Amino acid sequence: MPSEGIFITGLGILSPLGRGRDATVHSLKNSVSGIRTINLFDEAADQVTPVAPLDFAFEAEDGVPRTHAMALAAARDAMEGLDFAPDAVVIGVTTGGMSKTELLLQAKVVAPEEYAYHGVGTVATYLADRLSCTGPALSLSTACSSGTAALKIAMEMIRHGKAKRVLAGGVDALCRFTYFGFFSLQLLDPKGARPLDRDRAGISLGEGAAMLLLEAAQSPPPHAIARILGSGISCDAYHPTAPHPTGDGARKAMQDAIADAGMQAADIGYINLHGTATRDNDASEAMALKAVFADRMPPLSSTKGMTGHSLGGAGAVECALCSLSIAESILPGNIGCTNPDPSLGIVPLLQPEIRSVQAALSNSFGFGGNNAAVVIGSVNTRPPDRTESHPQSLKITGSSCLTGAGGTEASFQKFLQGVSLAGTFGSEEISKDLQQRQVRRLKRISRMALALAAAAHKDGGGKTMPSSIFFGTGWGPLSETYDFLTKLFESNMKFPSPTDFINSVHNAPAGQVAMEFKSTGANMTASGGDYSFEQALLLASLLAHEGEEVLLFGADEMHRELSPLFDLSAARDTTPSDGGGALMAIATEKPAAGPVLTLRAYGRSQQDAGQTIMNSLNISENINTRYGAVFAGIPLAYEETAKDQLKSFLSHSGFHGTVIDYRKYTGQFATASAVAAVLAVKTMEKGVLPAGLTGDRDVSLEKKGILVMGLGPYYTAMDILN
Repeated sequence: MPSEGIFITGLGILSPLGRGRDATVHSLKNSVSGIRTINLFDEAADQVTPVAPLDFAFEAEDGVPRTHAMALAAARDAMEGLDFAPDAVVIGVTTGGMSKTELLLQAKVVAPEEYAYHGVGTVATYLADRLSCTGPALSLSTACSSGTAALKIAMEMIRHGKAKRVLAGGVDALCRFTYFGFFSLQLLDPKGARPLDRDRAGISLGEGAAMLLLEAAQSPPPHAIARILGSGISCDAYHPTAPHPTGDGARKAMQDAIADAGMQAADIGYINLHGTATRDNDASEAMALKAVFADRMPPLSSTKGMTGHSLGGAGAVECALCSLSIAESILPGNIGCTNPDPSLGIVPLLQPEIRSVQAALSNSFGFGGNNAAVVIGSVNTRPPDRTESHPQSLKITGSSCLTGAGGTEASFQKFLQGVSLAGTFGSEEISKDLQQRQVRRLKRISRMALALAAAAHKDGGGKTMPSSIFFGTGWGPLSETYDFLTKLFESNMKFPSPTDFINSVHNAPAGQVAMEFKSTGANMTASGGDYSFEQALLLASLLAHEGEEVLLFGADEMHRELSPLFDLSAARDTTPSDGGGALMAIATEKPAAGPVLTLRAYGRSQQDAGQTIMNSLNISENINTRYGAVFAGIPLAYEETAKDQLKSFLSHSGFHGTVIDYRKYTGQFATASAVAAVLAVKTMEKGVLPAGLTGDRDVSLEKKGILVMGLGPYYTAMDILN
């Protein structure tokens, strides 16, 4: 049977080419470049390099960072004239509210409410709130491939039957953090970006937002613009910033996207390159292209000579440009390139061409070796037939955690005794079993990531390496972020640390783990505040293949200055805490001997979240026959709401077993649920809830499972069953 198609039925775009479809197409046809030399930041009058800012006004709410305002403007354009809310919001972003945060920190503002929109995850939740979306609101942070990765996830949500309409895209605004970060790496071209040019010398930073409404339908809806046919993701597992020299990861992402679309390379009529105009990136991408297309290279160009590089927004902007290229029969020119580099072996379109194509490939590659590619087709292109399996669960083979009490065994023993694990474990102690080469330039959260991964791998037998990695973090590398900004401010914007900048991206810890394990499959980082680990689990359930071995983990670090500003629960806790948990697992769609981890529920809390959670569990039998305990996460920032939700759930479900507020043991940090999942696995292995936890006597689990719930503005439920 023909598969249901996934159509792009709404499109909102804000870029240096203009706002909306008409302005963007006009700029493409006329080779308009938004790159210009301006004094973007007053503090850097002697460090001016060309950038590509938005030069038009758009609506913005008071106090909302520029990134959020851009995302909402694009989202509203995509949803214009529609009378429904999307089932989910998925957005790629790298900076979150940094454009506002950096000014607050420079001014030494210490009021946590001023930083309410700092987190990367707040962009998706902001959109979901304004658009009345009650489903998942996911923020992906895979550096410069974030926007394209978001479209991949949106596709898979529809394919897995988790949504019918998903609003997906990417956004990033210009800010000091990224401008001076790339300046410190000497990657900004003083003459402006010249992709594929013989004399290219680096990128031009830009800003932009694009949101695409993806909708499932058997036939093209009347307002369809294009359809999204396939996608591929991979990881170089090679270097924190440099691409693989022979383009192996990029090649795999392209080949997987084309195969996922049910096509051959010869079916691709146009390629929108990642094409950043750095020496290494263009050379690596050219090698990958020649490996995929050989002597049948289709027309290709990089549009970053017009738009600049908008980081997390770039992939979504370029997918939007591909959609418009197909709909309007216009292939963009490779503006900025006057002398194509003969050593690359590919020749871009130097000027736009009026030409009709049926399918276009859009490439995005980012720090950490994160690669993503998407195939977009005309409205009438037939989608491939699909019979693939959809693993929903993870059979756990190994686990580890880090808490203030130490490693897995020390933490678990204290937990069994009903003793708090809260606190922070010493960074040197965390990395004592790691080699110096692994941690030489790494700070706290990346060391935690490597230690967690190594311990879970060892606990799982240590025989095979995970091919894919899924990571959740609420706040990312805070130490690197703080140190980079501190040096930047203290030196009057002169001497920021390139090492801190490289390691400050949210996906840096997962990238380090991928390099250690040589994991070249999916490498995804989700950042959703208190629900980051659950988001990572959702990504694993969407992307892992049947029988694939994966690493799922979550971690956050306590930073004495930043954590109390960003994390309201941490600010209210009397014991500063951090930690994380990791699980080695095999993806499975079939019933398997436990322990098996499954995400059962995830959505925006409504009036009666308890009833909603109970309905999501889809339990036909008495809940007490499935679960022997409930581990509930009560964030201090939402304590009263969470307690009411838990009370409602217990009332609706009739559960009368042991209920444990796990954050009373782990302490308050965003990915405490990752630790809770590991503690639940270990408790099930023991088979008994000891008196230290029940407050009365030892209680046998009787081979029942444990339900781990997250409460607050969003609700989550994941269970571990035997």
